[in-house]
Amino acid sequence: MEMRLHLHALAILLVVSARPTSVAGGLCRDSCGDVPVRYPLGIDDGCGSPYYRNMLTCADNTTLRLRTPSGTYPVSGADYADPHLVVTDPSMWTCARPFTSVHAAPFSLDTSTRFSLSPRNDHLFFNCDEERVIVAPRPAICDRYPDRCDSACDSAGYLCRNLPGCRGALEEGNMSCCAYRPRAAESLRAMLRHCEAYTTVYWRAVGDKFPPYDQVPDYGVRVDFEIPVTTRCLQCQDRRRGANGTCGFDPATRDFVCICDGGRNSTTDCADGRVTGHGASAGVVAGANCEPPLKTSLALSII
Repeated sequence: MEMRLHLHALAILLVVSARPTSVAGGLCRDSCGDVPVRYPLGIDDGCGSPYYRNMLTCADNTTLRLRTPSGTYPVSGADYADPHLVVTDPSMWTCARPFTSVHAAPFSLDTSTRFSLSPRNDHLFFNCDEERVIVAPRPAICDRYPDRCDSACDSAGYLCRNLPGCRGALEEGNMSCCAYRPRAAESLRAMLRHCEAYTTVYWRAVGDKFPPYDQVPDYGVRVDFEIPVTTRCLQCQDRRRGANGTCGFDPATRDFVCICDGGRNSTTDCADGRVTGHGASAGVVAGANCEPPLKTSLALSII
């Protein structure tokens, strides 16, 4: 009898120790380093929306990274009120380091995902071959007919004269510069074949000032994302009802799951008492740094 009790206790211990370790906020990590991670984004499989599954990773719990067809890039910031990420491309030149020619694939996104390049980005190219690239002040006709100026790189652009943090650096280094607004990632790659380096500057909101003075230029790529709103997710997060859950999904079926404290999952929310019979069946492994291969197309199942 005593032996059975010992075996029973050992079995319980093994089951408990096999469960994923819970972290603050439940089984879904809500930050990576200094960057907050909230719905619809997630870094643990089964957290957030399936639209963004496997798009973000958290290296050593310190650096959030975004996977794209052109590479994996550090994310330096996230905003959920005005949904966007700020991505850093290490191959971009900034005046914080000496100029060196860099021939690398410029940042690009998979158009089948719900991420998109923000129109607040400006791309600057340096020391371009003027026999292959039209480098000239932007004609006035471009403001009225922008499609006619797709191949033109504006050498009189504001940012070429006012690079963030290093006004006058181009003149001192005898470097040419032009601003370019691409229609597709392929046009960026074509530009880089004929220019020595590039950088991307996005316009960062700084407060409630009058436009256009409510934005300042800063280095980085702004990537916008959509926040799918569903009734079940709102109910899952409703603190007034005591739900206080985290919106997620079952990786096997991509069906909605409300992830509750203590590792239990609910098919509706954490306040209704109806939970799935498999505990943490959403397949969420808290604290794991799993990095599955990037998929260039995502199944768009609605949760």
